[in-house]
Amino acid sequence: MDTNELRKMSGIIGKKVGMTSIFDAEGKNIPCTVIEAGPCVVTQLRTVDADGYTAVQLAFDEKKEKNTTGALKGHFAKAKTTPKRKLVEFKTFEDEKTLGDTITVEIFAEGDFVDVVGTSKGKGFQGVVKRHGFAGVGGQTHGQHNRLRAPGSLGASSWPSKVFKGMRMAGRMGGDRVKIQNLEVLKVYPEHNLMVVSGSIPGAKGSYVIVDK
Repeated sequence: MDTNELRKMSGIIGKKVGMTSIFDAEGKNIPCTVIEAGPCVVTQLRTVDADGYTAVQLAFDEKKEKNTTGALKGHFAKAKTTPKRKLVEFKTFEDEKTLGDTITVEIFAEGDFVDVVGTSKGKGFQGVVKRHGFAGVGGQTHGQHNRLRAPGSLGASSWPSKVFKGMRMAGRMGGDRVKIQNLEVLKVYPEHNLMVVSGSIPGAKGSYVIVDK
C-alpha cells in the first residue's frame, strides 16, 4: 500500500467558543475547550494536472454578499453555496469529495485525538521578563534600584561589535500560528455543530481554528 494512503486525514474549520470543564467516569474534573466545528462546504478541488498538487478547499462561516468581491462570488457560485469568510486547504481527506459537499462535526467521534491550529492572543510589545521569563537582577541593593526588569548585557563591545541575531530581547509577543497536538475529543454534539476537546487551544473566543484528525 502507498505510504500516502496510510496518512489519510480529515479536517474541519471551526471557531473557538470558550473553555469549560467536565467530569469523567471516575469523577475527575477535566478542563476542556468547546469548538463550533463546521458545517464546511467544499469550494475547490486541487489536482496535480491543474495546480501541481492535490488538496480539498473548505469554506466556513457565512459572509454578507455585499462584502464579497466579484471574483469570490463566482468562486462560491461554482460550488453552489453562499459567500464564506474563512477558506482553508486540506491536503488529504479520508473520503473522496466533490464540489459542494458539506463537512460536519460528525467526521469526529468521542475518543479521537486531534491537532488544533490557531492564532495565539496578541500581547503587544513586551519586555524580556514577560516575553522570555527573565528573572531580573533579583534585588535592589548596591545601586540596582532600576534594573529589576532590564535585559542586562547584550554582548561584548570590541568583538563582535554587534548584537547577534536571535538574541532574546523585548519585542512583539503573541499573534503567532500555534499548533496544539494530541487533544482528545471528549464530546461531539452534531445537532449544535459543537465538539469538546481536552485542554486549551490557542486564540481568543470567537477566533478561527483548524482541527485535524
